[in-house]
Amino acid sequence: MHVWKEKGRKVFLSLMAFAFLLVGGIWYAKEYTTVGNSVNGREMPVCSVETEEKEMALTFETAWGEERTGDILDLLKKEGARATFFVTESWMRNHPELIARMKEEGHDIGTLGVSHEDLSQKTGEEQRSELREAKKAAHEYGISMEFFRPPYGNYNDSLIRTAWEEGFYTVRWSVDSMDWKNYGPESLIQTVTKSKEFGSGAIVRLNSEAEDTKGALKELIRMIQKKGYHLVPVSELIHRGKYHMDVNGRQIPGLT
Repeated sequence: MHVWKEKGRKVFLSLMAFAFLLVGGIWYAKEYTTVGNSVNGREMPVCSVETEEKEMALTFETAWGEERTGDILDLLKKEGARATFFVTESWMRNHPELIARMKEEGHDIGTLGVSHEDLSQKTGEEQRSELREAKKAAHEYGISMEFFRPPYGNYNDSLIRTAWEEGFYTVRWSVDSMDWKNYGPESLIQTVTKSKEFGSGAIVRLNSEAEDTKGALKELIRMIQKKGYHLVPVSELIHRGKYHMDVNGRQIPGLT
């Protein structure tokens, strides 16, 4: 009888250990994915990057006008900072001289699609067509385009998968400057630097033609640099090898 009781106790403990591991595995799956961009079965854009380096990325959405974009480029050059510009295919064709400057001065150039329409509302084939047209236009300017930002930040599984199949990393943001609200340069600076997501690996969203961006940029760059961060293009921030994502779209090196 004692032998059977001992065997029963061992079986019970084994079952409890298995249950613990199973529950722990399920909890872990809620926080991390095992491969690529998928988290809990949902495709995620890159919103920030896990890195030991004190690096951040400024990203500018550039879809309308050119009045302030040239000045933004002047400021970046003067402050020794490089950034990533997301442009529409139509803007690219209308402003080849600014595209040339972005390329020559070491900035990344990504796409917002053809004309800044919400691609998450289009069919898979329509999404693919826009991305291919954007990439074709970039090649005409000698640009190997690899980053896509979904207009308005809207995305779905189809859009991210299609972008990946067409050779694009889908890149959103972790810090939104809210510059489009036109609250003033000081508000923009505080919104960025006081964000809980401000730190290594952050991707900051700005609009190059927003009213306050030009006025805030010089001080914003200097404050970021004063805190010890180096501003780099997205191409130098992201992980290209094996990586996984967490539920906030943070790209983490290695597979789980």
